[in-house]
Amino acid sequence: MTPPEIVELRERLLRWYDEHARDLPWREASASPWAVLVSEFMLQQTPVSRVLPVYTTWLERWPRPADLAAEPTGEAVRAWGRLGYPRRALRLHAAATAIVDRHDGAVPADYQALIALPGVGDYTAAAVASFAYRRRHVVLDTNVRRVLTRVVTSREFPATAVTRAERELAGALLPDDGPTAAAWAVATMELGATVCVAASPRCDDCPLLDLCGWRRAGYPTYDGPTRRAQAYDGTDRQCRGRLLAVLRDADGPVHRSLLDAAWPSTEQRERCLRWLVDDGLVARLSEESYALP
Repeated sequence: MTPPEIVELRERLLRWYDEHARDLPWREASASPWAVLVSEFMLQQTPVSRVLPVYTTWLERWPRPADLAAEPTGEAVRAWGRLGYPRRALRLHAAATAIVDRHDGAVPADYQALIALPGVGDYTAAAVASFAYRRRHVVLDTNVRRVLTRVVTSREFPATAVTRAERELAGALLPDDGPTAAAWAVATMELGATVCVAASPRCDDCPLLDLCGWRRAGYPTYDGPTRRAQAYDGTDRQCRGRLLAVLRDADGPVHRSLLDAAWPSTEQRERCLRWLVDDGLVARLSEESYALP
């Protein structure tokens, strides 16, 4: 894209975001860096509608990293509820503990310090530095990548993993000052989440319609590696979720018989229970008794 086109792209998207941004608590000016970090952990592979009630309850109970770090890890797993991928709860607890131990209880603003926290990768570190501290960073989540791929490179979907060329493109489009760069990142993310969605994009509502390379190319379909939807029914993931639900809903230790009743396949149930124990999500108290850690 030419420099004037880049300027036009930024201005249009930022104006659109000012008018159409969803009212989300982690975007409020009063949201703490800890609140932003919590939201980023919870939003990984989980829609906003499911995150909102758990996020609100979590911040009411643990408004600071130190509050969470002082609790047993099992309480984090219990409060995680049915958000899925419960290892995120353990990692968030570990991150809170590291923040207390290494940073006096304050979420760091520096990207390198953030990425050194347990469970924090490139995206989360960049997102927290950008959204909580208005630092200039390339923030590449699935939605941002899809928007940039369609608008600039004229393809329907990005590669399965972030490429060097993709990161360089995102850097070239990023505004120079931190606050505007943060606004650009969240605006691009919002467009991908609400308009430039993966299936049935709402192109007629897009502020970038006449700038979109994918549209100009005639909407060519994706021709890369097969993008498989994740199955859930009958999987180990569903089994583990059922077993965790029994333990979360109990006030204390659970007898083995209650876990046996939660899933019909003995072999799969045993495998998943061993996985939960080995991963630290469940504590085995005796031959017949289990609990959250």
